[in-house]
Amino acid sequence: MISVFKTSVKYKKDIIRIKKSFKSSKDFIIHFDLEDCDKILRVEGDSYIIDEVIQKVQALGFNCEELK
Repeated sequence: MISVFKTSVKYKKDIIRIKKSFKSSKDFIIHFDLEDCDKILRVEGDSYIIDEVIQKVQALGFNCEELK
């Protein structure tokens, strides 16, 4: 399963922070594309819940919404 999210992440240091918050979850892979105008977060794997990804990113102070 692959999900794509629009975020407000701007800096690589923020990506590191977000990835650390997901560190205990090794069942999926997180990629960011900060060059895209939507600051894309892409999550690949079989064992994640979209709402939990959104909540975790938002809890760190960033906007995050799924692109459909």
